[in-house]
Amino acid sequence: MHQPSARLFQPAVVVSALGFFVDVYDLLLFGILRKPSLEGLGLSPEQIVSEGEFIISMQMVGLLLGGILWGILGDKKGRLRVLFGSILLYSLANIANGFVTDTTQYALLRFIAGIGLAGELGAGITLVSELLPREKRGVAASVIAGFGIFGAVTAFFMSQVFDWRVCYYIGGGMGLLLLLLRVSVHESNLYKELQARPVQKGNFLLFFNNRDRFLRYLRCILIGLPAWYIIGVLVTFSDQFAKEMGIEGIDPGRAIMYQYLAIAFGDLSVGLLSQYLQSRKKALFIFYGITILFTVLYFLQQGGSASTFYLICAGLGYGTGFSVVYITMSAEQFGTNLRASAAISIPNMVRGALPLILLLFKGLRELTGSYLTGGWLTGALLMSIAIIAAWRTKETFGRDLGFVEE
Repeated sequence: MHQPSARLFQPAVVVSALGFFVDVYDLLLFGILRKPSLEGLGLSPEQIVSEGEFIISMQMVGLLLGGILWGILGDKKGRLRVLFGSILLYSLANIANGFVTDTTQYALLRFIAGIGLAGELGAGITLVSELLPREKRGVAASVIAGFGIFGAVTAFFMSQVFDWRVCYYIGGGMGLLLLLLRVSVHESNLYKELQARPVQKGNFLLFFNNRDRFLRYLRCILIGLPAWYIIGVLVTFSDQFAKEMGIEGIDPGRAIMYQYLAIAFGDLSVGLLSQYLQSRKKALFIFYGITILFTVLYFLQQGGSASTFYLICAGLGYGTGFSVVYITMSAEQFGTNLRASAAISIPNMVRGALPLILLLFKGLRELTGSYLTGGWLTGALLMSIAIIAAWRTKETFGRDLGFVEE
């Protein structure tokens, strides 16, 4: 019978948290270094915009493909192999990124890095979910996600101190150092026990050949959409929203830093709250409420101060801490033979939905003739969809994970 370890801070949790720290550092590094790095390659201001959009798009495509690839491998070959395989791939890609001499090389390496970056968080949460007792799974996931978010803050400060090429070397070097800890982490017993069972492992098509399973998968994706509305619309384009509100001096990079710093505390808080309430869904809805509150405050600003604007961005980040709940729920919704596929692919499907969210935002602002109106309508629609999806999702707190998908 499977008896998980009772220790919360066992090696798998520590390595997963450090891995996600490096993952977030590398994931956001191009957004922070886009302008100085492309200027360093001799591009004009117009080329910086067009080539920058192409490079970040290549990274997002890599994340989408990597989410599916690593998920399948996680169920076929093991959670541990994916955890360290993804770290190795994005670390090498980031070191190579420091040597690029043109945008073709840059785009190719961001694509490869994107594939690598897709696997770490889902693999880590799947592994610790299967290793730890059911009552500690949510807290462990929050520790991983909360600590990892500090990678964004570190990336911002490193960009203020070092040349852009050195920042990429640092990210890759941190990842390679993590691989030294591999010997201290063990594969989950649930996955080991799965090897003897005659079931399909990591068959991605299983998500689509059964109505109940497909709806579970779809709902997990829809639950996460508001997070990337906050990150990809309200905070990324915070300078444009602030201009429409009559607020001067807003730097999107600084807004992103405040948001991600607050997400770290939100991740930790939501895990502790779900533990206290003995419910993933109750904690999720409370943090949805926090997100809605700060979204309303965001759009009520008119002619306010930059400091208040940044404070609201931090509040949005704290509310966005619900992300760790939907990723944990994604792991707990599915059997051991599809668990890694779900936990790894779902957050990357949510990330990959950002271009569609931006298209929705563009369409609504053109339809209404107002940047602000298009913004809040987009949020209202996505939040409504997420709430309905969450309402119809089963509670997973304390669920026994020793089952498979037939």
